[in-house]
Amino acid sequence: MAPTSGADPPAPPTDVRAEDSDDDAGHSITVRWSRSPDDGGGARTVTTYTVLRAESAAGPWEEVGEVPAGTTDYVDRARVEGGQVAHEVTNGTPYYYAVRASGPDGGRQAVADAPAIASAQWYHKGKTPILTVLLVFSALVLYFVRKARKHPEGIYVRPIAGMDAVDEAVGRATEMGRPILYVLGLGTAATISTIASYAILARVAKKVAQYQSRLIIPNYDPIVMAVAQETVRQAYTDAGRPDLYDEKDIFFVTHAQFAYVAAVNGIMLREKTATNFYLGKFYAESLILAETGNIAGSIQIAGTDEASQLPFFVTACDYTLIGEELYAASAYLAREPLLLGALKAQDVLKGLAMAWLLVGALLTSFGVNLLRRWISVQM
Repeated sequence: MAPTSGADPPAPPTDVRAEDSDDDAGHSITVRWSRSPDDGGGARTVTTYTVLRAESAAGPWEEVGEVPAGTTDYVDRARVEGGQVAHEVTNGTPYYYAVRASGPDGGRQAVADAPAIASAQWYHKGKTPILTVLLVFSALVLYFVRKARKHPEGIYVRPIAGMDAVDEAVGRATEMGRPILYVLGLGTAATISTIASYAILARVAKKVAQYQSRLIIPNYDPIVMAVAQETVRQAYTDAGRPDLYDEKDIFFVTHAQFAYVAAVNGIMLREKTATNFYLGKFYAESLILAETGNIAGSIQIAGTDEASQLPFFVTACDYTLIGEELYAASAYLAREPLLLGALKAQDVLKGLAMAWLLVGALLTSFGVNLLRRWISVQM
């Protein structure tokens, strides 16, 4: 670039180098340089640095980016300009780079000593903290699963009041000669909270079969209904009372939210259910269901992973499984080694995370940022 007046243009930057960008899928090259001696003051003050690229050391050169004075690096990657992709970097192609220091009277440039080639990396070093946590968690799961298989009773799981009350609730319904209502919520068969509810349903159904009571399960989703039928059928068989299983008590109502709620409320009042279970995915209908059951005088046990609905269940129900207690309940009831091992590993990992946060907060308070820098994920 020719000077625009009699003054000399600023000196070019020094130590220009280009290299493949780290921790990406390629298509990106990082260019670095040392600032021009004129970057910072004087008559030949640098105003901008322009990054140029060519596929040959002899050119032709094209401008791929511009940064303000004081900057010492630039990442060359494709970007959208005018609705079209511009300056795309192709993996495996050598690119030569130059950096021009420009001022009011023109500019001078310096060329990198060697070309750079973009390529994809197999491993993102910034994800090391995530890999570390994954390995620790996997080791904990394997350890506790093995321990649970050898000594199932040796794995302590905090008592869950709502699950301890299942026997009482089913027994009360039996003594009163009134049915039990089980609502799986508005989730699909693939919803995690619905899957967790199936495990609890199996325990409830087995207890109902033993006490020879009646279990009513109105369903919002036909697939959920089919799974519930098989779950209850198997529970009755395991209890030795397959003759008591009645498929008609597990039925599909409607896929309309409030029409379904109205039907369930009608069942509560007509059948005078002694015990109501609400376990699964619930939304605005949660308080309507719980209030109706409360008015009917039923014992109510509820649980959901929808945090916004928990206050309604806590207010109107006798027992509430809060958040992931719903997931822990299946391990608590079944005492199955795989479930117990995973549950215990999660608890230990949470404890380690809390300890890590506490230590990190204390170190940061004293100006030691080692843990914070290590755990920061570089995107």
